[in-house]
Amino acid sequence: MLPNFFKPTKSLRSNLVRIGPKRDGGYVIDKRVIKKTKKIITCGLNDDWAFEKNFIQNNKECTIQAYDHTVNNKFWIKRLKKDIISFLKLKKLTPIKIYNIFKYLEYRIFFSKKNKHFQKKIVANKKNYKEETINSILTDLDNIILKVDIENDEYKILNDINKNNNKINLLIIEFHQVNKNLKKIRKFISKSNLKIIHIHANNFGGVDNIGMPTTLEITFLNNKKFKIKNVKSNEKYPIEGLDFKNHRSKEEINLRFHD
Repeated sequence: MLPNFFKPTKSLRSNLVRIGPKRDGGYVIDKRVIKKTKKIITCGLNDDWAFEKNFIQNNKECTIQAYDHTVNNKFWIKRLKKDIISFLKLKKLTPIKIYNIFKYLEYRIFFSKKNKHFQKKIVANKKNYKEETINSILTDLDNIILKVDIENDEYKILNDINKNNNKINLLIIEFHQVNKNLKKIRKFISKSNLKIIHIHANNFGGVDNIGMPTTLEITFLNNKKFKIKNVKSNEKYPIEGLDFKNHRSKEEINLRFHD
């Protein structure tokens, strides 16, 4: 069960579209933002840019600017060793295994020229050159999508997101340890011009001892730029045909809301 403030506002079903894979890394957005977005700011990259890759196939003028201080040479060496060991254990060459082994090459190709990855940590207050803030990143930018998955550090930058929400077309954010941070999330939502249009529980995290999902993927739309009805949606979540399991072998988490 989730508090009612998580319940999305009513959007036309025809406006909702999934971008990215039918697994972890795919997200539901409002398709009206696609052509009007100039840049995607990705906070938290890891080894998955499938959403970004799919998005710019639909808007070739859009560019990607990613931030993740953990994705470095050490990260790729460790990942390559893991993929090779996995391949040797299976003793079977599959398209997926081939793809994994050459993932670094795709990374180098994708984040070249117009798309950039910066090995910097997203922080609330910048202290050194290896850190960056939302305020500094969004200086002189407009019509952006902000995508945030930074493993509990999202709560440190919520105020900065709200300070810049007039520049944001759409926000995709993963909230972790949800039950422990309900007050922070409620405050962020109540002060924002960004309205929830979609919510999905990431089943990698499961639910806690009171049945609340530990990790939520939420899409917010800028209601000042893209009109939506200011009433609660009657959709059932997950939405069939739009939502898919993050972890294919685990049960999907059905969401219910309460006052």
